[in-house]
Amino acid sequence: MTSSARFPVFPYCLALLFAVLALAGLWYGLGKPVVLPDAATPTHKLQCASYTPFDKDQSPFDKPFTLRPERMDADFALLATRFSCVRTYSMTGLEGIPDLARKHGLKLMLGAWVNGNPVDTGKEITALVMAANAYPDVVEAVIVGNETLLRKEVTGAQLAKLIGQVKAQVKQPVTYADVWEFWLKHPEVAPAVDFLTIHLLPYWEDEPTGIDAALAHVADIRQVFGTRFAPKDILIGETGWPSEGRQRETALPSRVNEARFIRGFVHMAEENGWRYNLIEAFDQPWKRESEGAVGGYWGLFDADRQDKGVLAGPVSNLPHWTLWLGVTGLLFGATLLLAGRPASSRAAWLLPLVAALGAGCIGLWGELARITSRFVGEWAWAAFLVGLNLIVLAHTALALSARRGGRERLFLWLERRGGWWLAAAGFAGAVLMLGLVFDARYRSFPSAVLLLPALAYLCRPVSNAPRREIALLATLIGAGIVPQLVEETLSNLQAIGWAAVSLTLGAALWRSLRYSRPV
Repeated sequence: MTSSARFPVFPYCLALLFAVLALAGLWYGLGKPVVLPDAATPTHKLQCASYTPFDKDQSPFDKPFTLRPERMDADFALLATRFSCVRTYSMTGLEGIPDLARKHGLKLMLGAWVNGNPVDTGKEITALVMAANAYPDVVEAVIVGNETLLRKEVTGAQLAKLIGQVKAQVKQPVTYADVWEFWLKHPEVAPAVDFLTIHLLPYWEDEPTGIDAALAHVADIRQVFGTRFAPKDILIGETGWPSEGRQRETALPSRVNEARFIRGFVHMAEENGWRYNLIEAFDQPWKRESEGAVGGYWGLFDADRQDKGVLAGPVSNLPHWTLWLGVTGLLFGATLLLAGRPASSRAAWLLPLVAALGAGCIGLWGELARITSRFVGEWAWAAFLVGLNLIVLAHTALALSARRGGRERLFLWLERRGGWWLAAAGFAGAVLMLGLVFDARYRSFPSAVLLLPALAYLCRPVSNAPRREIALLATLIGAGIVPQLVEETLSNLQAIGWAAVSLTLGAALWRSLRYSRPV
């Protein structure tokens, strides 16, 4: 019998076709464009957008930070094509904002940052009053504080007094901005303002609202406030939806969901004659430090000032899906090349599927790491997990191949250390599980990065794992499954996916403890 006759051609080719289609389908499914009714057109400008002046490599936590006038000028030029007004949050470093607004034909809702430090607050208020009086043609309203009551930095009475002081010094309407519940908790503030500025962010609320019900929720709250505080007007001072980040109950971030929310909200607001401000103009990566990955992705434009497709035109959850298809396709091909001839007809079915699974999981983790990683340590952690998956992928692929020569030597090297690869996967699972149990609010679900090790070592356990360490890691992972599901609720599909991967990994760890195989 010839060598070619022994090769299981039919099962291998059929599995190869299925694997290629699955890999292509994964990335196309994530990246396919969705057509929605436009919110903005060249002849229809929207009302207002929140603006913070930081470039993608800047943060207000930098000491000191230096703003870039050329960046702000370009930002205002871009915003003037879509909006009539810009909302700001602080006066520090933004003394030149009114001139830029005048230059580009924009109005301002100018904000002063109020906190628990009277000296800092005094400087902000002084600058706010000076700008409002110097630019009455540009500044159409002033905002004394943003979510200061939420942060518990002042009392309602102190805030009302401060608002009164500002009203005595400017001619523009004066307001305060906070999450809608805090207007109800501090009724003494409403009489002090000329109009109420409420924040309505269904994703961030204590009981998150999914995208399908989010607009109805916004409409209900707006109606309640319009009735309760009449005849004072209501400005929806912040509303929006994140394009990236972790799911909270049924609230799922994505570009398509952001576009659905923003476009639907604009239509609803303009139909009802509401005043509104969208959050926010540009993605702000620095917010990931205090809000997790999701905090950096509320922009209508990305951090490079590129259109995300939120306001008009087709929108894609993964515009660069073809890049990931190419990268994972190369990894898929390299895995098959490394493995060579499958060892049997059964292996011929499995080998292309394993290669596609590994390539897809590594690509999904790479995209998540791109979104979530902020500093060298997090990039190093992401690289460690990529390396682990590459080792497991090579180990598993070679186990399915008819090894000869160098392939056999590489397999034996990987096989002798199989216990350590399993321990590394268990360590990663335990670390990630502890984070999702004890500090879950701002952490994303890393299910894809552990799916391959979990399945590989469940189906093919190792006999040389460090027993005590493996037992401890399995216990930690298993103990966290129920608490994290209780915290996230069963309406969170990402949490359910993580629980399933964790259960699989825990089972793989325990199975290897009871398994013995000569190497």
